Amino acid sequence: MGNRLSKIYTRTGDKGVTGLGDGSRLPKDSLRIEAIGLVDTLNSFIGRVLAHDVPQAVRECLVDVQHDLFDVGADLCTPVEPDPKYPPLRIVEVQIERLEQEIDHFNAAVEDLRSFVLPGGAAVAAHLHVARTVVRRAERSTWAALEQHADTMNPLTAKYLNRLSDLLFVLARYANRERGDVLWVPGANR
Repeated sequence: MGNRLSKIYTRTGDKGVTGLGDGSRLPKDSLRIEAIGLVDTLNSFIGRVLAHDVPQAVRECLVDVQHDLFDVGADLCTPVEPDPKYPPLRIVEVQIERLEQEIDHFNAAVEDLRSFVLPGGAAVAAHLHVARTVVRRAERSTWAALEQHADTMNPLTAKYLNRLSDLLFVLARYANRERGDVLWVPGANR
């Protein structure tokens, strides 16, 4: 294990600022810190999905995603400068390509879309839809932070989150494959 945390509280954030991986400090309400927090929230929602009985292939996929989300958080937390003392970027194209392969794999097992899908169905699918909406918030925050910190952030973090929302949508459909998607019926309540 790389890091050992023997003390959980440090009191260094008691004045509304928090530290980044390079030792610099930002206000806790900054866009970059908001993005880090939303990625953590997302990882917790994925943990909630994994608390259910999910197919082994989905479980393995989501555990890989949880590890990647720690990489995303590390990237967001560690300013990237053209200086060899900083660690290399953690999210790389191969991780995004893996998500695309997973999307294609699970999407091949569900029917073609005929309408927009309502969030819901099986409990696992409903939790995956919630995680999908959280990843969209994390992606928006990451893009906003990238606009402010483009020179010190890895843009692949936002690309990874974008692809992850697609994967979570497909996994929700996969979780509903036996009962079928809950489809939107336009004007159903007129």
